[in-house]
Amino acid sequence: MSPPKRCRILCAGMVVLDELFRVKDFPPPDGKVEASAYVTIGGGNAANAAITIARLGGDASYAGPVGDDAAGDRILANLVRENVDISGCVRVPGTASPVSAIFVNTHGERSIVTHRGAQLSATRPPDGAALVRAVDGVLIDNRMPTFARPIAEAARARNLPVVLDADKATGLDDPLFALATHVIFSSECLRQTVGEDDLAVGVARIAGLIKKFVAVTNGPGDLMWSEGDKVSSMPVFQIVAVDTLAAGDIFHGAFALALVEAKPLTECLRFAAATAGLKCTRFGGSPTIPRRPEVEAFLRRI
Repeated sequence: MSPPKRCRILCAGMVVLDELFRVKDFPPPDGKVEASAYVTIGGGNAANAAITIARLGGDASYAGPVGDDAAGDRILANLVRENVDISGCVRVPGTASPVSAIFVNTHGERSIVTHRGAQLSATRPPDGAALVRAVDGVLIDNRMPTFARPIAEAARARNLPVVLDADKATGLDDPLFALATHVIFSSECLRQTVGEDDLAVGVARIAGLIKKFVAVTNGPGDLMWSEGDKVSSMPVFQIVAVDTLAAGDIFHGAFALALVEAKPLTECLRFAAATAGLKCTRFGGSPTIPRRPEVEAFLRRI
């Protein structure tokens, strides 16, 4: 029996250089705390998703705007180390790459401060059609919509699946909703976008509006999704959370890979939840994303 075809997925959107500190408690106003651990890692929605896909055995590409500074050099070098193709990156002269200072406490909760050059948000890919010519699917985030939109348009022209990571509150008329085939919200983004605390109601409202697959992740709470009139739910795996940084990005990447591999939707969600859950059991962001044998072994045990 021949091995399955390796799927190639393009991830377009945000990349960040993360300065990650592990602390007992978050620093109070005008106060200081001592970190028990510190690492500098690559981060960002689309970039973390691309690393996830590569670690799970897919062929991953990342496309997005990056500054022409030293932080940008480190960001791209990290992606190359993770076997992610960076030929779709656009270096923007005279602007700062995205950086974040992230504090993770003993409960796995995080507090984040970010900065990026303003020019990055206005950057567009030079040729969206060329970027999707040789891929099997596309993942975009809505942190860099100006860059992501032409890529999603080109992907839909080829009838490719487009997974949207809805991480930033937006309007109900967001054009990325129309371009995506699958929309997965964070709970915070869904509540703020719809103006509704009940996640099931929010999923149903968005699904009724855009007529697409809609799902929402909710940390340790149940996954919810809708393909039509019915909202379904699934409990996530019970783990001891050490660091939840990048869990949502990892979920999106694993879901996109399973989707392109033509797995049933409930299996895609379960695979994504297992991948994200395993990552949350260890400190360190993207370098601790599990590889496929570990995820599959975990799923066999439960």
